[in-house]
Amino acid sequence: MHLSHRFGIVFFALLASAASLRSAAAAQAYLIADAQTGYILEEQEGRKKLQVGSLTKIATASVVLDWAERKSGDLNQAVTIPQEAFAGTLENNIGFQPGDSITLRDLLYAALVQSDNIAAYTLAHHVGSQLGSLLPGDASKFTPVDAFVAQMNALAKQLKMERTRFVNPHGIDYKVRPTPFSTAEDMARLTRYAMNKASFRFYVSQKQRQISFDRAGHRLNYVLRNTNELLGKMGIDGVKTGRSARAGDCLILYANREAEVVRQGQAETVYPRHLMVVLLGSTDRFSEGAGLLQRGWQLYDQWAAAGRLADPKKLL
Repeated sequence: MHLSHRFGIVFFALLASAASLRSAAAAQAYLIADAQTGYILEEQEGRKKLQVGSLTKIATASVVLDWAERKSGDLNQAVTIPQEAFAGTLENNIGFQPGDSITLRDLLYAALVQSDNIAAYTLAHHVGSQLGSLLPGDASKFTPVDAFVAQMNALAKQLKMERTRFVNPHGIDYKVRPTPFSTAEDMARLTRYAMNKASFRFYVSQKQRQISFDRAGHRLNYVLRNTNELLGKMGIDGVKTGRSARAGDCLILYANREAEVVRQGQAETVYPRHLMVVLLGSTDRFSEGAGLLQRGWQLYDQWAAAGRLADPKKLL
């Protein structure tokens, strides 16, 4: 009886494990990678072109932060939210109005923490106005946002995101031509690049953040709340959510464990342990994301125990 009972427990545990793997793979595409080396531990349809919604804002923030670093751009500079920022943005949870004055830093928080479309557009409009000289031919034919999106695509090319096309700074794909697209592999490449910036890591790690903006001489405050429900759990300290009717629910997670120290004789090697999960076209992104992260650590431990050998064909 005791043996039968134990067999039953093992059997149901295996069933539960199989069910969790099936649900984890329910998304249209996913990828699990060691963020330190870029080694892909597992993927499903990792190169399939899909819409990614507001994951696009990772590229937007990266271009803004690159501009600030290279051109000594002041993120504490206040800029004006333009009328064009409200065209087709579909929602305005913060309650911005044209003419509001807000710092670039608070716009970055709004875009990354609460995934605000108006903030993303305003960032692109301001920084794009500084980048106009980068456009070919007659720059007068292009808007500041055109110049900014051109820089987003230049960054994608630099990162070998060969199956990606950005068409705007927020990722809206409703009645947008041409259609934007990317892949799980390409978004993983972008995320590794972004997470190498201490400032970006800090923005996306905030569960909430108060921002301020001026309207007709009055100071207004708003508390942003992070759209990533898994933030702060399971060692997760980023990165971003995305959603649209075309994209479904998308999610990129970045999680950490304490570094592993391996000693061989007198030599000591420290291995940082950072795991990245990209999930596109999900219907239940947070439970699927949590399941994939658990699976990812199992795969990571097996890979580490086998000597961390990385097939060059499986590197981002």
